[in-house]
Amino acid sequence: MSDDKRKHERYSALNLSYICEDKDGDVLYEGMGRTLNVSEGGILLETNFYISPDNNLTLEISLEDTLVDLRGRVIYCNEQEGKKFHTGLELLEPDTNSLAILHQFIKIFAEQKG
Repeated sequence: MSDDKRKHERYSALNLSYICEDKDGDVLYEGMGRTLNVSEGGILLETNFYISPDNNLTLEISLEDTLVDLRGRVIYCNEQEGKKFHTGLELLEPDTNSLAILHQFIKIFAEQKG
């Protein structure tokens, strides 16, 4: 039996830029990263810096010729080899358009996965 607590299946993804905000919405810094996997409910990012849990990220992900803006709350951030960090995000109420594009993206990766 799996210990996986995720509600949605995840698929590989792409590069992104992000803005990190504290709980009050104050911008702390901006950065670049890449998505390691993605689902309707969350994203696993690889970043160059530690991002504190409970901070919020505004993400801009390029999916082919389309840019998608998403917001998420940092659930965890773990240091990996090579001074990289794996940061788990819970998505926060994506708008209808962003969610539709995200669904298309997940569908494409599901088809590629076979």
